[in-house]
Amino acid sequence: MTESKTTGPTATEAGEERDWAAAKAFFDRLKTNKPKPPKPQYAVTIAISSRSLFNMVAEGKIYKEDGVEKYVAYQQEHDNEPLMPGVAFPLVKALMNVNARLRRLYPPDSDELFDIVLMTNNHAQVGVRLINSINHYDLTIERFCMTGGESPIGYLKAYMTNLYLSTDGEQVIEAIEEGIAAATTFASGDVENQLSDTQLKVAFDGDAVLFSDESEIIVKQHGLDTFFEHEKEFENKPLAQGPLKCFLEALGMLQRKFYAKNERMTCPIRTYLVTSRSAASSGVRVLKTLRSWGLEIDEALFLAGAPKGPLLQKIQPHIFFDDQMFHIEGAKELGTIAAHVPYGIGQKYHKGIFIEQPAKDTT
Repeated sequence: MTESKTTGPTATEAGEERDWAAAKAFFDRLKTNKPKPPKPQYAVTIAISSRSLFNMVAEGKIYKEDGVEKYVAYQQEHDNEPLMPGVAFPLVKALMNVNARLRRLYPPDSDELFDIVLMTNNHAQVGVRLINSINHYDLTIERFCMTGGESPIGYLKAYMTNLYLSTDGEQVIEAIEEGIAAATTFASGDVENQLSDTQLKVAFDGDAVLFSDESEIIVKQHGLDTFFEHEKEFENKPLAQGPLKCFLEALGMLQRKFYAKNERMTCPIRTYLVTSRSAASSGVRVLKTLRSWGLEIDEALFLAGAPKGPLLQKIQPHIFFDDQMFHIEGAKELGTIAAHVPYGIGQKYHKGIFIEQPAKDTT
């Protein structure tokens, strides 16, 4: 997450503040019940692809089989037909609920909110149906980025993105390589009605998600006994950060807004660590790492290699992040909304078997 500066504002920043003040004055003159978007430099920005937010399987089939012109024409013909909710739809509703709580606690305006950006490589002609769908479901999404077939990844930093969710695994890898927290979403059936309406629940794997893959490399290359010895020897040395550490940090910032109002027990954000690590053999280093970062996790579940799916079925998170596809698949089978973080040595293995990676063409 972009940190606010403690020194005096630069000329550029002063100009941006004037622009925001002018925009605020303009909106204040308008009578509307629609909440205004927060300033991006203070917000927790979640960029979500249109195919994550909405179920566009049928439309995607038209695109693949009939081409872009037929796809765009179909979308225009169905401008007024709302798209069905997709895998990230319950998450967006939960984010909006947190924002509503924050606005009640910090009136009249709060800029430390979730800011949801629709980030899509759809053509602008498709935008009418997307906007109509968003308005149909009364979603608070005001910022759009429609790139007309080009990759949207180059815009993520300009939008000050804290998390990018997409169904396109290649674009997610590209985002992570740019240093942006990102994950690939997968459909898990109709789970919306099972999820909490009042509390945003986010579950994280540990190694190669919140933390780097340094410990996972030892497991893969030298086995569990060496891993346990290594973690015991270095239990007081914090693990390096992984690709989603900054997102947990952003969630913690918003949680503290509720704690400051004496609402810790009713905070609408709850975080979970769901790790294959054993507590006694390798759990101390994980907890000490979080402590050294100044971050809290609400619940830590050490499974010692047991399947994660049954625990996640009990938690019912709005999203679960893991770097290994067999954990994603196990979660999906039991109805959990899961997102793959394609990072670290785990991407070179499938069910514990090393997969030879094709050499990159350097010509």
